[in-house]
Amino acid sequence: MNMNLAIPTPELTAPQTYERIARAIEYLSVPRPETPDIAGLANALSMSERALVDMFRKWCGLTPKSFAQAVALDHARKLLRENMSVLDTTFEVGLSGPSRLHDLFVTYDAVPPGIYRAKGAGLDMTWGYAPSPFGLAVLVTTQYGVAGIAFADEGREQAAFEDLANRWPKANYRRDDAAIVPIARRIFDPLHWDPEQPVRLVMIGSQFEIKVWETLLKVPTGRASTYGEIARSLGRPSAARAVGRAVGRNPISFVVPCHRILGSTGALTGYHWGILRKRAILGWEAGLVLGA
Repeated sequence: MNMNLAIPTPELTAPQTYERIARAIEYLSVPRPETPDIAGLANALSMSERALVDMFRKWCGLTPKSFAQAVALDHARKLLRENMSVLDTTFEVGLSGPSRLHDLFVTYDAVPPGIYRAKGAGLDMTWGYAPSPFGLAVLVTTQYGVAGIAFADEGREQAAFEDLANRWPKANYRRDDAAIVPIARRIFDPLHWDPEQPVRLVMIGSQFEIKVWETLLKVPTGRASTYGEIARSLGRPSAARAVGRAVGRNPISFVVPCHRILGSTGALTGYHWGILRKRAILGWEAGLVLGA
């Protein structure tokens, strides 16, 4: 398959690079009547304007201006309009296209309910840190597959791990960064998205939470949905708040795409790892789809 994608290179997934990207996104996210002052932004980051544009292009395939447009409210509303029936159709046989490039390479299972009720007792979990386009990632894996993905801001590395571990406090945890890094590469590097070797996920949650997370997997890259739409697709149109809680408890960030769930107006709503990171992921994905 020939995929003309923006490929995050190792130096661009270093924490200091994401910190610069995050500062730029924070600036670009402020609504303003005039065109964003890219020269001023570059100066604030101690970069030339050319270096800033090149950094964005290498990171997500878009210029800073195009990135800002990709995560703007008007664009989000357009994604929602286009998504009206997507939850009913995305898993039909033969469906293809750039918006499915990532999602086609993921499979999943749910662990027996008893393991969830036992808070992970009996599970052996390997965890570690690895670079990602969105800062340092924390991954937790089991014999069944990847169970958790979190993101760690500087100085919050241990807290990010504990956020995941506290969900299954009775599991056995063993740190092994060397084992985690190649798994992270298969998740975050489009060159390693291989339908012959899909990333296997394991969902550990309540029955309702797992149904919500399964539905999130049906929202393709470059599209968006709402809590209400997810609730309706589950046959529970009045359960938008319960869906919101389940989305917020999604332990497998990025791959189970809770970042693609927006408010009914298209506004970016809460994200466990920060609205800034949600903007970063959505813009990065927009670059993949537009460059495919």
